[in-house]
Amino acid sequence: MTTLTTATTLDVPGARIHYELRGSGPLIALVGAPMDATAFAPLADLLATDHTVLTTDPRGINRSSVDHPDRDSTPVERAADLAALLRHVDAGRATVLGSSGGAVTVLALVESAPELVHTAIPHEPPLDELLPDHADLYDKTEQMIATYLTGDTRSAWKQFMEIGNLQMPDEVFEMFFGSPREGQDALDEHFQFAHMLRHTVRFRPDIEALKAAPTRLVVGIGEESTGELCDRTSRALADLLGIEPTLFPGDHIGFAEQPDAFAVRLREILGA
Repeated sequence: MTTLTTATTLDVPGARIHYELRGSGPLIALVGAPMDATAFAPLADLLATDHTVLTTDPRGINRSSVDHPDRDSTPVERAADLAALLRHVDAGRATVLGSSGGAVTVLALVESAPELVHTAIPHEPPLDELLPDHADLYDKTEQMIATYLTGDTRSAWKQFMEIGNLQMPDEVFEMFFGSPREGQDALDEHFQFAHMLRHTVRFRPDIEALKAAPTRLVVGIGEESTGELCDRTSRALADLLGIEPTLFPGDHIGFAEQPDAFAVRLREILGA
């Protein structure tokens, strides 16, 4: 059942951030990059039975407009946006779960405003910088971005899948990426490739700052993500932090594909 949702925007430097609130109780924020609030809606509805759930579109994506669409979006900027939202909502220290690029946002948030977050769950952050082959990954990422900017979106997505070691049946790939996107989807895709990817994968977390923060850190990995790039980066992060990674149902987007099981696991972690 869909929960009553209120949606509005918050002005921040250089952008207007779309955000949504559901439910009541302790605050949980669910964030992605480039994924927007829509991707988290099923999980948010499940959690809203006993939590206030905040979801948002990252700057430059979908309903979060920016003053300068040709400027890059960095994890530090997105963390500042999220901090502004948490202060604006004013519902106490939050649990913040971020997936993919949103997980990098969460790490930057804990570094800059740990007082806002009691539990941070970066789920599969693509932190190429932490891997021994990061230079090769950077080269491949630059090639992928260059391919995208030529207009060959299909080949760019092929390279994206190869870099991430992501497996997808050919017919499914063609369904999602075989043809150019249109409208807002095309704009979001362009912003992702041209202005988000590079800074996200090159972000290097401040491990000492994260260790010193009064925030519980839980590094999440999908149970079905073994061997994928974000499985490797997440394990590298957990190792540097001196903690064991925590497994969640599904793969890189288990929160969207298996929201019921994901919600159960998340509640277990919050209750531990």
